[in-house]
Amino acid sequence: MTDRLRREAFACAPAMRLEAHERVSKLHIERLEAQLTRLEGLMERLERRLWLTVYGVVGVILAQAFQGIVAAAP
Repeated sequence: MTDRLRREAFACAPAMRLEAHERVSKLHIERLEAQLTRLEGLMERLERRLWLTVYGVVGVILAQAFQGIVAAAP
């Protein structure tokens, strides 16, 4: 018997199930990591948009305050 045949002869169902479970778990973890990376990118873009909005609102408030000061000054 060759070495390969000996290994195949001793392959049992629980070991094969364990290997299949490990492969499925690995694929699942890789998929979760890909989704996490994509979500992190989306969160960074959302954070940039939020800060642009905050700076825009602050700019409008300061511009209105400045206009009020200029209009009140003789």
